[in-house]
Formats: sequence, C-alpha cells, structure tokens
Amino acid sequence: MNERQLQVLRELGELGSVTATAEALLMTPSAVSQQLRLLQRSIPVPLTERDGRRLVLTAAGRTLAAAAIEVETALARARSTIDEFTGRPDAHVSVTAFHSAAATFFPLLLALAGPGRPHLALADNDVAQDQFPRLTREYDLVLAHHLGPAPRWPDTVVATTLLREPLDVALPRDHPLAAKPHLGPHDVADQPWVTVHDGFPLLAPLDAVAAAANRPLTLAHRLNDFTAAAEVVAAGGGLALMPRWTARPHPALTLRPLTGIPARRHIDVLHRPDRAARRAVRTILTDLHQAAATIQSRDTPVDPPPPA
Repeated sequence: MNERQLQVLRELGELGSVTATAEALLMTPSAVSQQLRLLQRSIPVPLTERDGRRLVLTAAGRTLAAAAIEVETALARARSTIDEFTGRPDAHVSVTAFHSAAATFFPLLLALAGPGRPHLALADNDVAQDQFPRLTREYDLVLAHHLGPAPRWPDTVVATTLLREPLDVALPRDHPLAAKPHLGPHDVADQPWVTVHDGFPLLAPLDAVAAAANRPLTLAHRLNDFTAAAEVVAAGGGLALMPRWTARPHPALTLRPLTGIPARRHIDVLHRPDRAARRAVRTILTDLHQAAATIQSRDTPVDPPPPA
C-alpha cells in the first residue's frame, strides 16, 4: 500500500469510473487498473465491485478511501513542515574544521551573523585526512585538509575546494637559510624538522623533499598544532612547513617558498548531498567561499631576505 494507490482509490470513489479517474490523475486507464490491483493484493477483502459497466467501491473500499483523505492530509502537513524546515534562513547549521582552518574561517563566519541569518554551531576536529568524510554524519559542513596527490574524497560526500594554500618553510629570522629568497629540497634536507603526526597532509611534501634530495630527513618533533610548532621552530628546534594563510604569523619566524616539489594543500568543504537542500546550509556555504576569497586577498609575498 502506498500513497499513489490510495489516491487512485479515493478518486475512483469520487468520480465513479476508471476513465474519469485516469483523466483526473493524468494516467492511462490501464495504469489506474494496475494501481488498484496492487492495492488489492495488500487488503484481505474486496475493495471494488462491478455495478453494471461501472467499477465502484465496496464498503471496505469506501472505508479505506475515507482513510486515504486523512493520509493525504497528514502527508501534506509533513511536506509543509519539511518545506518550512529546508527554507528557514535562520535555522541551525553545524560546522566543524581542523584547527588552523577553524582559527581562520570561524571568525569570518561569525562576523556575518545577525538577525535572520543561520545560527552557527562551531566545533573543531583534528583528525587524519581519511577521517573527515565520517564527520559529515554529525555535522552539516566539514572543513577538511587535502593534498593533491592523496586519494579523492569518497562519492558519498560533496566536496568543494575553498583554498589552494601554499606551504612555506618556516625558520628563525636569524637562520642562515633566511638569506635565500626561496628554498629547494637540497637546501633543507640536512635540517631537523618539526612536523605533524602520521596521517596528516604535511608529511607528504617532506617525503617529496627526501626523495628529491635522495636522503632521509630527520623528523625531530611531532606537533599538529601550528602555534606550538612555531614556538619550537623559533627556539631552534628545526624547520617546519607552515601554511601561508591559515597559520598565525610569529614575530621570530620568517617564511620562504619551497620550490622544486609540490608544496600546497587544499582546504575543502565536505557535506552530504541532502544537507544542501536546506537554505541555511547553502547560505553558510556561500559565506565560506566569501571568507576564502577574503583570506586569499590578504596574501602578501613572504618576508624578503635580509640585505647582504
């Protein structure tokens, strides 16, 4: 038994013929008869009977047709509720992001908050790259990090790139390599490194550095938080890769572009397809792209090397 079958039964009871029912529902008479047969299979008593050349409802059929009105009314009310839910501009939208993206994007989203705007629920989640799609079960929108060579996101989520962010070498301002305008793999391969834990995307460029220089790197410290990593670099603990736009500047550090290998990460926004049916979610998606444009517009060349 389904909504269409009940609708056919109801119209037959009101119009009195298969032909008139078919015309009212924009169906063929054979399609009407088929729906009636399918409905009859689920009901243990006859729903229709012949009255001369006409097909009419039995007492059981009339009872079910009356119930069909209640069903259609309830479904219409449910659809109206869903329409209201999906169309509300001020509905709640949950957004999660890894730490550096949260620190950069969340203030820009909150700056747009106001009456008639979506209500944001923000959270941070510092997870390995392959764990981000799972977060779309819990959150409307997920800001995820991704390196170009890494596997694509699964087809179960919709992914849009917000930023393609350069990864620069962070080093103390008085470090000998700071005199160079840019650094290649052979420049940095013999240095100790402050890097992230396994499963996080900044390891892949270091693997590329090691391959290009044909020597293993010394991974001296493992820190996922860029603020902590910057302090360790400033204290002489080694070099680190830092995202150019989403890591907070440190007064004792300078950044140098890393050349000769791919050194860029994507910041993507992930969501399940059904989440974008909501107007409030679409609004925040637009806000995220606007925020990304603002972040990228702040781009300035990395600090020039000191004069010789």
